[in-house]
Amino acid sequence: MRVYLVIMDETDEASTALHFAARRAARTGGQVHLLALVPRQPFVAFGSIQATIEEEARARAEALVTTAAGSLLSEGGQMPAIAVKTGNGEQVIREYLAEHPEVSALVLGAAGGGGPGPLVSHFTAMAGHLPCPLYVIPGGLTDGDLDRLG
Repeated sequence: MRVYLVIMDETDEASTALHFAARRAARTGGQVHLLALVPRQPFVAFGSIQATIEEEARARAEALVTTAAGSLLSEGGQMPAIAVKTGNGEQVIREYLAEHPEVSALVLGAAGGGGPGPLVSHFTAMAGHLPCPLYVIPGGLTDGDLDRLG
C-alpha cells in the first residue's frame, strides 16, 4: 500500500498538498499520513509560562490535523494516520521517515507566488538522499487540476 506523508500547517500550501495526496491515495488504494509540527518555543524565564505556550501550540497543531482528518473522511477517504511532533521541522520529518519505512512519498505544497518555503527548499536540496520520492505540488493548481493529477 502506498503511503503519502503530508506536513500539515495552516497554510494554503499544506491544503494543496493534502488535496493532492488524498486524491492520489484514493486512486492507488493508499493511505495518507498527516504530520503536524510544533516548533520548540524560545526559552522563557518563567517555567509555567513556557509550559503554557508549548501546550497551546501543541493544542493548535492537534486541532489542525484533526480537522484535516475530518475533511478527508467527509470526502469519502480513509482515516489518515495522525502524528504531532515537537522540534525542528526538517529534523522531525527526517526522523518520521526513518521510523516509517512504509511512507512511499513526502508530499509538500509550493507557494503560488514568491519563493519556496523552508521545507520545500530544504527537502528539494536533499531529495537525492531521501528514502522516498518527494512530490512538490504547485500552489497555482486548481482543485480540478489536483483531481486530474492525483
